[in-house]
Amino acid sequence: MRTLEFFFDYACPYCRKGYNDFTELIPEYPDIEVVWRPCEAHPRPEVYGRYSDLCVQAFLFADGEGAVNNAFHTKVYAAALDGAVDIENPEDIAQVAGGKAPEFLAAIKAQKYAQAVLDCNDYAYEENGVWYLPAFRMDGRKLDSEGGVGVSREALKNFLEGEGT
Repeated sequence: MRTLEFFFDYACPYCRKGYNDFTELIPEYPDIEVVWRPCEAHPRPEVYGRYSDLCVQAFLFADGEGAVNNAFHTKVYAAALDGAVDIENPEDIAQVAGGKAPEFLAAIKAQKYAQAVLDCNDYAYEENGVWYLPAFRMDGRKLDSEGGVGVSREALKNFLEGEGT
């Protein structure tokens, strides 16, 4: 079994496109296990649009509950990119936690995932040399987005097939 790390930010439209392409392609590669690596494209204190740290915390909470799946990813991308909810408001982003919203809000209030968000960012940028999102790592190879372009479906398919750097 090969392990692929998928680095992404829910507030990044290129990540949603990469996610959609990836979920269409990955069934062709049953030998690949996916490790989701949420991070912030623009972490605080950088000034750029809305911050997505609560989206990362929602992922970490859902992951701890065993609830990260395609429906979860789709819901959080919609929240972040379609304006379905205010992703900087804990009560609004708690909607993605569904029936576990009170537990999620308690975790946010207690800052249970605050350090983990920073650790996710460090793992992406400092340890894995990610520059633009989405980004992929597998078998010592990497596929990075180009700024303002993302990753093409063809490049992603080639990467999954073992081609590339």
